[in-house]
Amino acid sequence: MDGLTQNTGFNGLLTALVFLPFLFALVILIFARNDHHVRLMAAVGGLVELVLSIAVFIAYKKVESGFQLIDRFNSWIPIDSFRVDYFLGVDGLSVPMVLLTGILGMVAILASMRITNRVKQYFIWILVLQGAVFGVFTALDFIMFFLFWELELIPMFFLISNWGTGRKDYSAMKFIIFTFLGSAFMLVGALALYISVGTFDMTALPELVQSGIKLVIPAGAIFGLLFVGFAVKLPVWPLHTWLPDAHTDAPTAVSVLLAGVLLKMGGYGMIRVTASIMPDVMAGLAWLLVAAGVINVLYGAVVTVRQTDLKRLVAFSSISHMGYVLIGLSAIASKGADAAAVGLTGASMQMFTHGTITGLMFLTVGMIYDRTHTRYIPDLGGLSNRMPIIGLAFLIAGLASLGLPGTSGFASEILVFLGAFPVWAWPTALAVFGVVITAGYILWMTQRTLFGHMNSRWEKLTDASKLELVPIVMLVATILIFGIYPAFLTDLFKISVEPIVAAVNSSSEILSR
Repeated sequence: MDGLTQNTGFNGLLTALVFLPFLFALVILIFARNDHHVRLMAAVGGLVELVLSIAVFIAYKKVESGFQLIDRFNSWIPIDSFRVDYFLGVDGLSVPMVLLTGILGMVAILASMRITNRVKQYFIWILVLQGAVFGVFTALDFIMFFLFWELELIPMFFLISNWGTGRKDYSAMKFIIFTFLGSAFMLVGALALYISVGTFDMTALPELVQSGIKLVIPAGAIFGLLFVGFAVKLPVWPLHTWLPDAHTDAPTAVSVLLAGVLLKMGGYGMIRVTASIMPDVMAGLAWLLVAAGVINVLYGAVVTVRQTDLKRLVAFSSISHMGYVLIGLSAIASKGADAAAVGLTGASMQMFTHGTITGLMFLTVGMIYDRTHTRYIPDLGGLSNRMPIIGLAFLIAGLASLGLPGTSGFASEILVFLGAFPVWAWPTALAVFGVVITAGYILWMTQRTLFGHMNSRWEKLTDASKLELVPIVMLVATILIFGIYPAFLTDLFKISVEPIVAAVNSSSEILSR
């Protein structure tokens, strides 16, 4: 893969990006003397990470394919029979995910400034979580990838169980059980690959596996093991039941990160690992992807309609929107390279756009709850009269979620449909019907929350503070910028999906001879 398997080098940018959050967490642990110092250090850490993520986005050269900004030390764990390299790098798939993590990390820190309970521990866990997610999106050694994947579980568990609401202990435990189970499947699949080809190098695995090398277990079985691990995180029905509980009981900032970047780890893994390493297997099982995607879209949309808890409604809508990622991936079975590339690009972009849109939605839901102390939709109404800025941001998030042209939500969904329709016409048509249901519950939710008769209890509500304006503006700007000019993202994603499509076409040509 572009000769990178032989490269050793150290750019330093990605290492700083991944490990500075851990350093800031350590500094807070040792030197922060009061809650004010903790908040200030965390904000500085979030700002540094945001700047670094933007630097990675700018530094990546679109004209060059393959992985860039490489940090690599061979034999990081120097065991002859189990070699693990320190290997970080980014390509057109991971660069937008890095930017997304930087943006939402800063948003989460700013949204947490009202936390008063065990402030030091809270921000330490937030920074550790951000560092782990950066590690997932930049690691190019499978064991490093897995270690960062597992590390993310620890801060999430404590953030939900210690700072959540409602059945927080139950939700945290359910989250950890489901995700550990998924991780076990993924680890078995990774070890099966290593025993077969003798490397954890994620840039070398595609070429080695596709060369026809004999695998210790069938390729379909390895694919299934890896896919289940990623499906739990996305999540795919029926492995989704941990998500509504975790979202409902998590603090606002944690919900922003959970919906914004943690779910995307599942979709990222499907493209980075399963689609890249075994594209022909994924193409052969594309019918399963599109079926699961349509179920996610329709099930999530129908169940969302029934919700009266504002936060739980947004949580179920995430299940529906992640179905579009699966439908976009199913385009890999298309005999036309253009359609397959469009579908995979749409799936990749859907991950980014959903992260910003749902991040904004959870952020504004949290602001509404902080002021009204309720998420029960029938009790809300007319809030835009007292909170016009928060109301406008909530409305923009809702309209982007239903795919309004001019927002990033429209660009990603239309690419998914354009890519999948040539090969899966009827399933794609059903998924389009899901958009209609989405429009229904989004418009119902915004009308019941922002407009209509206002409860007299809300007369003294206040609008967004100057500090709260910052994350709102960040997310609204991101939604509109990438909605007006989606090529900022699509050009990057296309670089990474084209080799996958080419591998599928090459395999098809060989089989047809």
